[in-house]
Amino acid sequence: MAEVPFGNDILIEADGMPGFILHAEICEDLWVPIPPSTRAALAGATVLVNLSASNATIGKAAYRRTLCSSQSARSLAAYAYSASGQGESTTDLAWDGHGMIYENGVELAETERYADRESLITADIDIERIVQERRRMTSYQDAAAAEAAVSRRFRRVVFPWLPPAKPSGLRRNIKRFPYVPDSEEERDERCSEAYSIQVAGLVQRLRSSGIMRCLIGVSGGLDSTQALLVAVHAMDRLGKPRSEIIGVTMPGFATSTRTHENARLLMQSLGVTIREIDIRPSCRQMLTDIEHPFAVGKPVYDVAFENVQAGERTSHLFRLANTLNGLVIGTGDLSELALGWCTYGVGDHMSHYNVNASVPKTLIQHLIRWVVKTDLFGAAAGKVLSSILGTEISPELIPENDSASIVDDQPVQKTENRIGPYELQDFHLYWLTRYGFRPSKVAFMALQAWGDVSNGTWPPGFPPEKRHAYDLSTIRRWLEVFLTRFFGKSQFKRSCVPNGPKVGSGGSLSPRGDWRAPSDIEAELWLDDLRRNVPGQD
Repeated sequence: MAEVPFGNDILIEADGMPGFILHAEICEDLWVPIPPSTRAALAGATVLVNLSASNATIGKAAYRRTLCSSQSARSLAAYAYSASGQGESTTDLAWDGHGMIYENGVELAETERYADRESLITADIDIERIVQERRRMTSYQDAAAAEAAVSRRFRRVVFPWLPPAKPSGLRRNIKRFPYVPDSEEERDERCSEAYSIQVAGLVQRLRSSGIMRCLIGVSGGLDSTQALLVAVHAMDRLGKPRSEIIGVTMPGFATSTRTHENARLLMQSLGVTIREIDIRPSCRQMLTDIEHPFAVGKPVYDVAFENVQAGERTSHLFRLANTLNGLVIGTGDLSELALGWCTYGVGDHMSHYNVNASVPKTLIQHLIRWVVKTDLFGAAAGKVLSSILGTEISPELIPENDSASIVDDQPVQKTENRIGPYELQDFHLYWLTRYGFRPSKVAFMALQAWGDVSNGTWPPGFPPEKRHAYDLSTIRRWLEVFLTRFFGKSQFKRSCVPNGPKVGSGGSLSPRGDWRAPSDIEAELWLDDLRRNVPGQD
């Protein structure tokens, strides 16, 4: 005879599957103020299961979902629940066979209720994600330490785990756009809240400073458009005229007619004050002063040539703000900050307050689409916003030819040709910074999400012509660019960023908040993992 341990004080570990620790509770264990699974999770359990003799009543299924979702979220664990179904006595009760699997508050799978057949649901549980999230959340670690005495009373049972001979493939749906809501139901609430957070931050900063005037460099691109919309919302909330927003267009050597016209039309439709400063004369003077080849007619368009323009724009904005007693509102977004795609110091890196500081490029695109869809600012603004969404993303710093004058229609420079598709880089940013996953795992996840256009769902309103797929070689190429720029070249810019509100659970890169790292951090550890474990051309 063998002795088999039994009870809700048992943790079952799998030898060969790091991080997998199972705990089982029964039925109304989940209903009580402190479920046994709570203490089991604090003792290390990552997968919590419940075998329940729960009967069906009106509204009970929704209550079960709330309990399972909440318990998995608060415990930072997976929670699998199975209620009794067909075959139980119906003398006084009915049964629905309700089964669910949740992970960190998110539903992974659910059975059909009242089925006339046996039901089986399966889901992929990301154990590493659970473990990483517990390490990151210091309050969870504090709670586990406080329960250390109780944790020692759990009995541990270890069994060998053998991987399947043939991997079954990933069943889990991985979102292409982790920062963007996938469903119509979420869209309005999430977009409205994103604007509300940005607006609340700006309103408080204006009130605390006693300055009720905003200055924004409006380029006709996505980021300055989003910042302008936030500023308009803020002035409306404060009961101030929109004319207190000073939108400044600053055409340079490579400004396109399309972006220049879009900037002016947008400001007109929103009723803000329009100023224009041609920065080319001052840039020419600076280029002459530093003896740059362009000053003597040579078509040299290097980093100095680009940064002179970015610096002149920011310098003009700050001095104009001094003159008009206003605050310079930053426009740079989270994606640009992650990739270091900004001019340090006296450049687009700096402002008095940056409302876009923790908003990634893909979310900004979605927010603007939502504004158009909901007609928040009227048809005229909506038409311009649609044109802005269709414009190539560009810093507009290098001219098309030697004339160095405003160019036609679309910008010549294409940012994504240099630093990678923002949709892919935002995916990498989320999983590398939010959960600290290894680059090789991020590449695997990116392939699942982006490998096939027809798989999974797309955000509501996402244009069919912009739905892309990426193979593993392409993913590896741009992930290497991301790792090199994020870890190897850009942290010093993130060590001194302007104030700005945190918007999403994906976090921010502020050194005062979610991301604290030395300025001279190196990328080799991350690049080594990618190169060793993801096939591709080095």
